Amino acid sequence: MAIADTMPGDGGLTSLQVMRDAPVIPVIVLSQVAHAVPLARALVAGGIRMLEVTLRTPVALACIEAIARDVPEAVAGAGTVRSAGDAQAAAMAGAKFAVSPGYTHAVGKACRELGLPLLPGVATASEVMAAQEGGYLALKFFPAMQSGGVAMLKAWQGPFGDVTFCPTGGVSVANAGEFLGLANVACVGGSWLTPADAVAQGDWARITRLAREAAALMRAG
Repeated sequence: MAIADTMPGDGGLTSLQVMRDAPVIPVIVLSQVAHAVPLARALVAGGIRMLEVTLRTPVALACIEAIARDVPEAVAGAGTVRSAGDAQAAAMAGAKFAVSPGYTHAVGKACRELGLPLLPGVATASEVMAAQEGGYLALKFFPAMQSGGVAMLKAWQGPFGDVTFCPTGGVSVANAGEFLGLANVACVGGSWLTPADAVAQGDWARITRLAREAAALMRAG
């Protein structure tokens, strides 16, 4: 395995451990800090504790900070990390891992220096090779459906047999099982666990139910 996947970050967590903790990593978009803690608690109650809070809203970092402070059973991570500055801000907010839509040397280097496990995004063979050169073998396949889906991951099993993927983008409860049946897939990323209407309405019971169903999905042996 690559150094970046096997060396633990500051929290003793590796990228592979993030991916293997549960079959699904929820991709979370929050517009209100008040929703962060009850949402995290609802997901943890359903068996999902690796939480990717995307840096797509002005309150995302505050949400990560609130989860890290008030929900110790959860592992707050930052998604949509696109720069070294994003990585630094996420770590300062209490994020324990990072997820990026793509891979750059600067983001990979920053996360290594911060001790922040990173799941870098890739969509092509060249991007997989670039991430490998940076020491990363636990990768986010994004956008999964638009980039070839299950067929692409099957094709990559030969040349990239040492790489483990988390397909994200167009993945749903309807097709997650097909992805999870692949030997090179450790988990999937999806937003269906945290529907916008459920979050807005504070329907935490619904989110716990969705998390429980996701946690029960089967992965390849």
